[in-house]
Amino acid sequence: MADLIAALFSTVGIVVFLLIVIIASAVKIVQEYERGVIFRLGRVIGAKGPGLFFIIPIIDRMVKVDLRVVTLDIPSQEAITRDNVTVKVNAVAYFRVVSPVDAITQVEDFRRATWQIAQTTLRSVLGQSELDELLAHRDRINQKLQQIIDEQTEPWGIKVSIVEVKDVELPQSLQRAMARQAEAERERRAKVIHAEGEFQASQQLAAAARVMSAQPAALQLRYLQTLTEIATEKNSTIVFPVPIDLLRAFLGDRAEAASAQPSTPGQPG
Repeated sequence: MADLIAALFSTVGIVVFLLIVIIASAVKIVQEYERGVIFRLGRVIGAKGPGLFFIIPIIDRMVKVDLRVVTLDIPSQEAITRDNVTVKVNAVAYFRVVSPVDAITQVEDFRRATWQIAQTTLRSVLGQSELDELLAHRDRINQKLQQIIDEQTEPWGIKVSIVEVKDVELPQSLQRAMARQAEAERERRAKVIHAEGEFQASQQLAAAARVMSAQPAALQLRYLQTLTEIATEKNSTIVFPVPIDLLRAFLGDRAEAASAQPSTPGQPG
């Protein structure tokens, strides 16, 4: 009798344990940023979540899909641009799953597939672009990459939002050539600016000369100002010629005074 009771309790314990296991496998919890794709006997019946829901054990199978934005690093790709320059470029892509059912049923591994598509598209776009466009108009390259990758991954339920080119590695010889070109351009701009300054200065000097030629007093004032500036330097001796125009006023006064005096007998008038 005791053995029968013990066997009965053992059987009941096993049944209870099995029930607990079945109930635990039937209860599913999906986070806010996840969705659970449900397969019933191999057929997709839809995506559920977030929150708590039940599935039929053994008959149903659930696959979780993360809906958060995924950061995908695209490794350096060596390519030849349209103007025959070899470059190495790496990039980063941001994408997320917008259709969990398509991401599970249309492609085996949507992360790896998106990564491969991004690499091949990067090499293709680099081959169609010139080096100047890659360096000066990188936003156009980014937009083209995003559009192409997004179109190719759309059947998988993937939305590519941003693709950014990070680093562009150029050959050393090309870097030196670009440095020489930039230096020559800076020298050209410096010479042009210097020439423009000389031209403007000559125009101002010509205008000043016209004013002084029209007003002799202005020339005399400028002469006196120059003498004042030279006088501040006491450590040198400067010989400065005195223009006749400055003394003409004094000479004119003496000549008038001499002509006004009466002439004496025996002297020439």
